[in-house]
Amino acid sequence: MDYLTPLYDLRVVVASILIASFASYVALDLAKRVRINERRVARSWWIGGSVAMGTGIWAMHFLGMLAFSLPITLGYTYAWTVASWVAAVAVSGVALSVASQRPLTLRCFAFGALAMGVGICAMHYIGMAAMDMAPGIVWRWDLVAASAAIAVIASAAALLLFSWQPRVSDRSGHVYQMAAAVVMGLAISGMHYTGMAAARFPAGTVCLSANALRGDTLGALVVLASVTVLALTLFTSILDARLQDKTARFAEALQVSNVQLQSANKALQQHAYVDTLTGLASRTSFESRLVRVAANKRIDPSDNRRRQQILAVVSVDLDGFRAINESLGHAAGDSVLKEAASRLRGVAHDHDLVARVGGDAFLLLLEDAASIPDCVTQACQIIEALARPFDVAGRHVELSCSVGMSVYPDHGPPGDLVAYADAAMRVAKRSGGGTYALFEPKMDVGALKQLDLQNDLRHAIERGQLTLHYQPKIDPRSGQIQGVEALLRWRHPQQGMISPAVFIPIAERSGLIHGLGNWVIDEACRQMRAWAEAGMRMRVAINVSVHQLRRGDLVARIEQALDRHQVEASQLLCEITESAVMDDVSGTLRTFEGLKGIGVNLSIDDFGTGYSSLSYLRQLSAKQLKIDRSFVNDLESSSDARAIVDAVIHMAHALSLSVVAEGVETAGQRDVLVQLGCDELQGFYFAKPMPADTLMAWAGVERPQGAAAFLPSINLEELTLLA
Repeated sequence: MDYLTPLYDLRVVVASILIASFASYVALDLAKRVRINERRVARSWWIGGSVAMGTGIWAMHFLGMLAFSLPITLGYTYAWTVASWVAAVAVSGVALSVASQRPLTLRCFAFGALAMGVGICAMHYIGMAAMDMAPGIVWRWDLVAASAAIAVIASAAALLLFSWQPRVSDRSGHVYQMAAAVVMGLAISGMHYTGMAAARFPAGTVCLSANALRGDTLGALVVLASVTVLALTLFTSILDARLQDKTARFAEALQVSNVQLQSANKALQQHAYVDTLTGLASRTSFESRLVRVAANKRIDPSDNRRRQQILAVVSVDLDGFRAINESLGHAAGDSVLKEAASRLRGVAHDHDLVARVGGDAFLLLLEDAASIPDCVTQACQIIEALARPFDVAGRHVELSCSVGMSVYPDHGPPGDLVAYADAAMRVAKRSGGGTYALFEPKMDVGALKQLDLQNDLRHAIERGQLTLHYQPKIDPRSGQIQGVEALLRWRHPQQGMISPAVFIPIAERSGLIHGLGNWVIDEACRQMRAWAEAGMRMRVAINVSVHQLRRGDLVARIEQALDRHQVEASQLLCEITESAVMDDVSGTLRTFEGLKGIGVNLSIDDFGTGYSSLSYLRQLSAKQLKIDRSFVNDLESSSDARAIVDAVIHMAHALSLSVVAEGVETAGQRDVLVQLGCDELQGFYFAKPMPADTLMAWAGVERPQGAAAFLPSINLEELTLLA
């Protein structure tokens, strides 16, 4: 029998091989996407990838068909052509599904290779059936079997390439993927053209589908469509891979940040409960232990056996310690404090707690004291231990100490023991020092004084006794004033200036703090307006107490004051202590959101002295974090303090918070903070708090007529001289 002689257009053959290789490259890339952990995302990639990969393989097959020609006109039926595309998509789905399996077992591998081979053969021979020939095609079954074997082998090779791909390093990954794609493309093309060679067409054959799909234009459209689909799929895959890589890097960075946060939190908590210089407990730790131990003892004052269950607080203060700092320097003073702490530990019993609560002030909690005489004995041991000479830089320095004691339940509730022990210690110090005193009720004369101050404070606003002083915040690099903090001052008609540390607690206990707080808000806004009219635009920070936070009208009062004095909300900064934030997190968050809503900026003050929870900063809408002065004090002498401040600054910057350090008193502290990247500095080294008019003169601002201007940059050395 005579057969028609087939011809092939080599250009179209090459195009079909390139399409097959490109489809294989995209398939290898898609295999990475379907392995991701998110099932919904992986399923979406599997569906879209199957369509794109199947379209690419089918396009290669269809181009191969178009490259084939006979002496007669050829065409392809619509139904069978679509059916061959469906087969290509189905086999691609099988390939991606098997490739996503981890691990790829031998059984799964064999099933996948066989299923893919059958699918590829189905695609090819269904496509051949699209040529409706009369008489029908005569097949060479040996070549048909060879094409089927090639299909299975090519499928097995593809699955192996899919499974080996993750083991390849990133550097050689792209080269590997291109080489593997070429191998797969040649294998798929080899199967197709082997199958084409298996078909023979008798002389006189007529193509009944000659008027269906046909022509060079159709080939060009197939190429364009398939390349577009594959390119878009590859682009999406690459974009997704980069996004996933960035997400992974961000997650890794976030994990590192969380570790740093936890480390910083741990360091801050240690600072809150442990004195960094001496290693003793802090005041916070001491007071917490006192309350806990007193609750556990449950001493009944009416119990005759209470003398065997007393709990004592001992207050110790070094006599003449200030002279050591002034004459020998702070390093010598630190050496004395460390040695004093060591000696107090030696005197304390196993269950006693020793704490450093101030510069040269210590507290001891005696849990196992059997009687007051036993406490007196221990007090004498303390006096004797601290009276021994201290070796400071080769010198023998002699000191004494004053000791005060209070006992529970004899002297009152546990919450008053520290104050009573301090009162007794002051009596011992007034007696010349080097001795002890046991608390007596007559020592508590301070209560009457506080009652008098409370009555006077109630009328301080109406009598015009309150003023605001302003302390500058300086940019350490430019020397520019970034703003000021408003600090409340009370000039008493008889007692003169009274420290806020004295009258603020009285105001909080008596409820007067709300009236004082409202006055501060209004006065700060009034002063900002007055400065603006005088030619100075200044950002002012005010302190907000926890009692004001608990009132629901804080945001409304601030908004009213801003409107009344026509001040921009961004010029006002509310400083709220960390302990106030942590006292009522949910309430604070609501207040913060309200203040943020009207445009007022927020700052976390005295950071590190309370609960030390950096993790809450991510929930708050604060713009600034203020490092407490207790950290700054030890910067020059303590590597732990520097490490803590460094961690806080880095974490704050990572959370887009600016950092202010307060209590800067020396050039050394300034230099360390500048080196650590602190944004603003505040303290006596630059300037003490001053009245509003003095601040303008100090800043050297002229008072032009017309619009207000920002403060100019000021040299730091000049600022230091002025302070």
